[in-house]
Amino acid sequence: MVLEIVLGLFVLIEGYVIWNLNKKTEMLETWVETFTVKITTVRDQLNDIDHQGHFEADDEVGTTFKLIKDTVDELQELEGDEVDAS
Repeated sequence: MVLEIVLGLFVLIEGYVIWNLNKKTEMLETWVETFTVKITTVRDQLNDIDHQGHFEADDEVGTTFKLIKDTVDELQELEGDEVDAS
């Protein structure tokens, strides 16, 4: 009888742990998808802002703009990486 109660509690605890981890995983996946969309939007906006190349042609502004653009491009590269969770 005691063994059945202990096993029953163990099953309930495992169920809660699985449910909680699943909820956190779904929240993280949603955050990653939102972050990816924001990075793409920022990259597109930077391209729209400098569609004629005026910022890149200027010395000081061009250097800063290029650094910002390079950083966004590095973040964009992360979008395509698949993480092996196993």
